[in-house]
Amino acid sequence: MSATTTTTPEMPSASSPRNEEERARRFYDRLRNRVHAYAEARGHLAERSTGWLLLVPDMFMLLWRLVNDPRVSGTNKVLLGSGVAYYFFPLDIVPELFLGPIGFIDDLIFGVYLVNKILTDTDPEIVRQHWSGDDDILELIQRALHAADNLVGKDAAGKLKKMVK
Repeated sequence: MSATTTTTPEMPSASSPRNEEERARRFYDRLRNRVHAYAEARGHLAERSTGWLLLVPDMFMLLWRLVNDPRVSGTNKVLLGSGVAYYFFPLDIVPELFLGPIGFIDDLIFGVYLVNKILTDTDPEIVRQHWSGDDDILELIQRALHAADNLVGKDAAGKLKKMVK
């Protein structure tokens, strides 16, 4: 007789989609809590950045959900997966390790560029279905791209766009 292992709905395996979604949700909650603590500690000094920083966890969840959506092409999943990995990489362009939550701005900008890139061959409704934020994701992408161009300059933003392509 061969032994088989079954998994009940109450006890998912370590790699089950439900368990992975829960891990992503916990990461989302930690990000959101860090941003709120940052905003509270800095008060009015953080007003301009707080709105953008609160989008960071939502962008992470969007990237995560799109990577796991079967309607998204494999090529786009690789791009989106690089965005998810970028959130975890401690030494990126603006390292949150040293700068705290303000260091997540580059993660947000990278995620926005990636989502904008995949919209060339991914139905925008798929992206909207996975968005947790309050604003329309397509309008937010345009505002974020404009703000990023103004923040880092058109030359640097152009270089980042070329890297994504």
